[in-house]
Amino acid sequence: MKLSKIPKLVRSANRYRAQHGLVATYRYAMQRARRRALGQSDIFNQFSFVLEKPVGKPYRDGDAAANTVNWFIPAVGRGSGGHLNIFRFVRYLEEQGFDCRIVITNAPGQDPAMVEREIAAWFFPLKARVYIGADKAPPAHITFATAWHTAYDVRNFQSTRHKCYFVQDFEPWFFPSGSSSTFAEETYRFGFTGVTAGTWLASVLNRDYGMTTHAIGFSYDRDLYKPLPRRNPELKRVFFYARPNTPRRSFELGIMVLADVVRELPGTQVVLAGADLSEFAIPFPYENPGIVDLADLPELYCQCDAALVLSFSNLSLLPLELMACGVPVVSNRAPYTEWLLTDENSRLERPTVPALAGAICDLLRHPEQAQRLKAGGFATCSATDWAVEGRRLGAILSSLPGTAPASPTTRSDRCPT
Repeated sequence: MKLSKIPKLVRSANRYRAQHGLVATYRYAMQRARRRALGQSDIFNQFSFVLEKPVGKPYRDGDAAANTVNWFIPAVGRGSGGHLNIFRFVRYLEEQGFDCRIVITNAPGQDPAMVEREIAAWFFPLKARVYIGADKAPPAHITFATAWHTAYDVRNFQSTRHKCYFVQDFEPWFFPSGSSSTFAEETYRFGFTGVTAGTWLASVLNRDYGMTTHAIGFSYDRDLYKPLPRRNPELKRVFFYARPNTPRRSFELGIMVLADVVRELPGTQVVLAGADLSEFAIPFPYENPGIVDLADLPELYCQCDAALVLSFSNLSLLPLELMACGVPVVSNRAPYTEWLLTDENSRLERPTVPALAGAICDLLRHPEQAQRLKAGGFATCSATDWAVEGRRLGAILSSLPGTAPASPTTRSDRCPT
């Protein structure tokens, strides 16, 4: 870059920051840097997957056994919560006699055997074989899409009798209004049978898009998430799931709320986990363990008196995991949170700084309020069970015409419950 261009770039960056804020400026700068590193963007090739291009031979009765299920998924990432949920349900289906396959749609050149080893090492072993690309996928009685871009691959995939959609969040909200949000939203009109994470998504997709939907619930790993002793109970600590690169988790609002809490109750310790925050000026002292290994999360949670968990789309598993550790949850009141969070198991408030900060301060000042929410949280999470949800999914698939699982198998290397 020519030195003469630097003052102009600095002025441009300052104007953008004044108009859009620091976090938006950081995201924009990262996007510009990636585009510069990758060179000219090829829009047509990048989005050509949304075009209708039939793949495979049209399905005929007998092409696949009645217990076969293809799962079209994005490339596997270590520690991915979305992949963990998919693999958990694959495992439960295998135990019920379904023959599952994993089809990775966006990782050309990967070695299927290597991916199988990564799944076993990063998550847990599966019987499912891995295939790279829709064109390599075998015929199946049922084929699942698991993310909006995989839904286009499933739409094009001809070699299946039933097409289903495992929906964990409302993905059009992941993008500003425009091309990507429209592409994502359109997938809900493909006519697939929806299996959704929770009742809110099932209601929205059925009401607004006419999708046939079945809701399955959340649970937590009982062997991992449980109350642990406090090392310094006299210290007031607040946990916040801080994800600046995930707008729906409202990093900016959370920082403003916690700044108000620290101002009101000096000495409160704040734990910001979920990302490296070294690029941000945080206006109060804080602990930032970054991205924490699953095995270390319960110890981190259990050292806190309250947790701020903001969500402006469907909930993650985090509230249940915190409840199981005995940590009172504070969150924003909305339809996409209230399908699981209630006034009995959490503190719900309008998404404003005074309301959320006041809720946290109340819990820190009044242990009896925190104790009431702890009891409600324990009651909520103890009523959930991954095995029950796994059987529910098996029953949903068995209700599709012609589906016939094989005899269930007994496995000793079970997945986390």
